[in-house]
Amino acid sequence: MTLPRVCVIGAGSSGITVIKSLKENGIPFDCYEKGSDVGGNWRYKNDNGLSNIYKSLHINTHRDRMEYRDYPMPTDYADYPNHEPIQKYFGNFVDHFGLRKHIQFKNGVKKAERTPEGIWKITPEKGPVKYYDVLVVANGHHWSEKWPDPAFPGKFTGETIHSHSYVDPKTPVNCEGKNVVILGMGNSAMDISVELSRPGVSKKVFLSSRRGAYVIPNYLFGKPLDKLTANIPPWVPFWIQQTLGNLLIRYGVGKMEDFGLPKPDHKFGSAHPTVSQDLLVRLGRGDIKHKAVIKELKGKKIQFADGSEENADVLIYCTGYAIKFPFFDENFLSAPNNYIPLFFKMIKPEINNLMFVGLMQPLGAIMPLAEMQGKWIAQYLSGNYKLPSEKEMNKWIKNDETAMRKRYVSSARHTIQVDFDSFLYQMKKEMKSGKKRADAENHVYPIPARAEDFEKSISKANTKETSKPKKSSARARA
Repeated sequence: MTLPRVCVIGAGSSGITVIKSLKENGIPFDCYEKGSDVGGNWRYKNDNGLSNIYKSLHINTHRDRMEYRDYPMPTDYADYPNHEPIQKYFGNFVDHFGLRKHIQFKNGVKKAERTPEGIWKITPEKGPVKYYDVLVVANGHHWSEKWPDPAFPGKFTGETIHSHSYVDPKTPVNCEGKNVVILGMGNSAMDISVELSRPGVSKKVFLSSRRGAYVIPNYLFGKPLDKLTANIPPWVPFWIQQTLGNLLIRYGVGKMEDFGLPKPDHKFGSAHPTVSQDLLVRLGRGDIKHKAVIKELKGKKIQFADGSEENADVLIYCTGYAIKFPFFDENFLSAPNNYIPLFFKMIKPEINNLMFVGLMQPLGAIMPLAEMQGKWIAQYLSGNYKLPSEKEMNKWIKNDETAMRKRYVSSARHTIQVDFDSFLYQMKKEMKSGKKRADAENHVYPIPARAEDFEKSISKANTKETSKPKKSSARARA
């Protein structure tokens, strides 16, 4: 039986591992990428118009935890390399597996529509409309800027940017000799605060946040922190892992309030961690001063919730991103408040030929998880995995959401949160269960290959329509 034809949107770190699995299993596909090369958000000065990373960016997950399991990172890479070797790694991955020729560079997807027959009609930015049996979305979720809503009262007359636009201390705004307020408590806020607080880079740096956070270092007791915790079995109950984490932070780092940060209003592990080797040192030295959340903007002054005010020249919002799919009609599918219910963050139960890859915020790196999702999709499309019933998938989604709500503080950031090791473990377990279901039904292909014939019939109908002789008008006959 002919395998279904697949459209993959995006050739970032998630998209390229999906097309590797599709190719290995002989599944026909096209991959559309807006930029001129692979790498997505990790490609510095990406010309796709969406991705942007700052010049000093380094990974905050150890390279061994970030690498694809089928293609290890070079052993001469640093523990936490910057974006340049990471981008090179993605390029080498694509070349090693012969994937580059299968990617349509500088050609994004303008529109993706599902026909009444369940076939995907894809309108690319360049070239003709094409039809596919399956759509895989890997367009990333760190590109559409999220701003405070509602906006803070008042008006700021200095320069304002979102962290997505930040490249270096002089781009796109020059912070040299200026007072800078940075709003946020995530990894971007930490990195930018540390960089701007270096001598001679800016005048003063204020870090404003709504709540406290646990700041964990890259290294603890002389070892990469995520390597220390990597050997904890994924089946160990979370409360035990949380207790161990609390002990590590308490005795290896100290209390956050001792460094001038507010005491976190949640337990360790109940919010996405913030990783920084330097922030606490900078706070301890007074190079960075923490402030409460912004209350009002007053021209060149900013008032904070504790009533204090500071003169400011630059305001940088490190307030995260909104999940968006610009190629879908919003009435068909959207993610209001970053909420999108998916089975294993991948499949919408009522649409069995639409998959999302990398749409998660893990305690760890996305790459190995996306790699496993790619393998899962390939097994599904080749008939070696069968989905549970729609009812069972919705039950899994509900249980997962309940567990996440109990564990994490309420935030748009945590709507796609997963724990790296346990999620990987659960995916492998579900793939084995799906294999048993498929075997019991003699490998029934879940999605028939109909797009190619559908496309031919559409083309044939259009040809007939255009080839019909036109009736001459009365004036022409005369």
